[in-house]
Amino acid sequence: MTDQKPEENGVSSQSKELITDFDPPKPPKKNKYAFACAMLASMTSVLLGYDIGVMSGAQKFIGRDLDLTNGQIEILVGILNLYSLAGSAAAGRTSDWIGRRYTIVLAGAIFFVGAILMGFATNYAFLMVGRFVAGIGVGYALMIAPVYTAEVSPASARGFLTSFPEVFINVGILLGYVSNYAFSKLPLHLGWRFMLGIGGVPSIFLALGVLGMPESPRWLVMQGRLGDAKRVLDKTSDSLEESKLRLADIKEAVGIPEDYCNDDIVQVSRQSHGEGIWKELLVHPTPTVRHILLAAVGIHFFQQATGIDAVVLYSPRIFEKARIVKDTPQLLATIAVGFVKTMFILVATFFLDKVGRRPLLLASVAGMIVSLMSLGFALTIIDHSDHKITWAIALCIAMILSYVAFFSIGMGPITWVYSSEIFPLRLRAQGCSLGVAMSRVVSGTIGMTFISLFEAISIGGAFFLFSGIAVFGFVFFYTLYPETQGKNLEEVEQVFGTFFRWRSRQAELDRKKEIAKN
Repeated sequence: MTDQKPEENGVSSQSKELITDFDPPKPPKKNKYAFACAMLASMTSVLLGYDIGVMSGAQKFIGRDLDLTNGQIEILVGILNLYSLAGSAAAGRTSDWIGRRYTIVLAGAIFFVGAILMGFATNYAFLMVGRFVAGIGVGYALMIAPVYTAEVSPASARGFLTSFPEVFINVGILLGYVSNYAFSKLPLHLGWRFMLGIGGVPSIFLALGVLGMPESPRWLVMQGRLGDAKRVLDKTSDSLEESKLRLADIKEAVGIPEDYCNDDIVQVSRQSHGEGIWKELLVHPTPTVRHILLAAVGIHFFQQATGIDAVVLYSPRIFEKARIVKDTPQLLATIAVGFVKTMFILVATFFLDKVGRRPLLLASVAGMIVSLMSLGFALTIIDHSDHKITWAIALCIAMILSYVAFFSIGMGPITWVYSSEIFPLRLRAQGCSLGVAMSRVVSGTIGMTFISLFEAISIGGAFFLFSGIAVFGFVFFYTLYPETQGKNLEEVEQVFGTFFRWRSRQAELDRKKEIAKN
């Protein structure tokens, strides 16, 4: 007679072995190589963030030292965004020509030269030359960082990784605010020069670090370098199966037949290098491309038109209007703005691939609307009062912090995620450059007119205006923006155009009903 072990709790040892064999699979670990690549590429966004943050405080010291008018300060603060248009316009073509990686290196080098020129500026004209050069570098960095990150990221973590540029913009803003405070105690003629010049130092280390990154697999396929692209995809995908699927999707998008060996170097048609792209984007777009272009340009418009740069660039002036008049308390309150903005952007990165783009975007804009309206109300109360109103001052500070928190939880990062992932491969670089161009035009316009705006319609009125624009933005996003969470870059194109196809079908049905009635 064979000995048998007694069953424990009604489960035999054999059943236990079966249960063990069929344990549910564990979710794949995050790809550390793709994470490192995205991190390094996105660090170039620190350059823009630092310039925005440092100019918020440096403008006061520059104005005192060089005896500038409010009009000159407005132009000095906001003009970098318009200068960056030249960089972002050139970056699309440059990145298709020399590659995404070397374009990032070029961005860092140009910004370094601009920062040094600003630091050694002796007058207003010299300072504007430095702003122009730095603006070119910022334009390059803004366009190429999200494009590279989207192209190197696996679909499972693309939202998380493509939010990194916005994360580092916020890190740069916080560093700029801290720099304002740190150098504000120096003599007037030295303090602002150190604030501006020190921003060139990180660009050297960033450029050197980027040289250790691989090239974008999509750019490599566009050059016909399938073997190199396969090796990069193997490292940046969650599995070898995903790597094969991503390579097959890219080859299809570029127009390379599936039967080509993945170790081949093949000749790619000229259209894949950018010829005819602008015509396809702007002159004869398909309904899907029209929807994508409208979404990308629209989200960049509303990101800036809802007043984020007014708050970030002019925080000390807004706090001054809220009756916080001394330099040190203003700068410390501004650091609090930068800290909250950075913390909430870090929170957002962990929700993008869990909650999805669309819910976060709509919740973010709704919170911004409430914050802007409340801020406008509090500033109007203070503006019309002859004495200090403590509760209104506290409400102003709370609503500024609330506004930047809601912005960072959705509108800030999702703008870069959407615009970098929704364009088809052949249109991606140029399409993203159009989105960045819109962002810089609106940001520059607000930066160069905010002082004049609040002098004309009051500081509270300016924020009521921004809240009204945010309401239009909410309707725009609710109507036109599909969810793209979890889809690979070649699948994303398929979810767009639905709105226009639905409208076309609806119009056709309405026409048939009209004919039937008659």
